[in-house]
Amino acid sequence: MELYMSLAIGVIFTVGVYLILSKSLLRIILGTSLLTHGVHLLLLTMSRLKTGAAPLLGQKADAYVDPLPQALILTSIVISFGVTSFFFVLAYKAYQRLGTDDMERLRGKDDE
Repeated sequence: MELYMSLAIGVIFTVGVYLILSKSLLRIILGTSLLTHGVHLLLLTMSRLKTGAAPLLGQKADAYVDPLPQALILTSIVISFGVTSFFFVLAYKAYQRLGTDDMERLRGKDDE
C-alpha cells in the first residue's frame, strides 16, 4: 500500500510543481495547494499506514494507531486553508487593480 501512496504523492508533487512554474497566478495558487496536499499524504505515509484501535485508555487492544501524525496533518490542513484563501484574496485584488493575472505583466518594467 505504501508503494501506491508513494506513486500518488510523486504525481501530486509533479503536478504541483508544474502548476507553480506556469505564468498564471491562479495556477500558481492551485499548485501550492496541491503541494500542501502532497505533504499531507507524505506525512501520513511516512508514519506507516497502520491498522488498529483508537488510542483510548478504556480499550484493551493489541495495536494502537499513532495519533500524532494525524494531529499534525489536521493542523496543517487548517493552516493551508487559511494561506490559500489569503492567496486567493491577494490574487483577486491584484486582478482588480492591474487587470491581469499573468506573472510577466504583473512583474512590471522595473526589472529590465
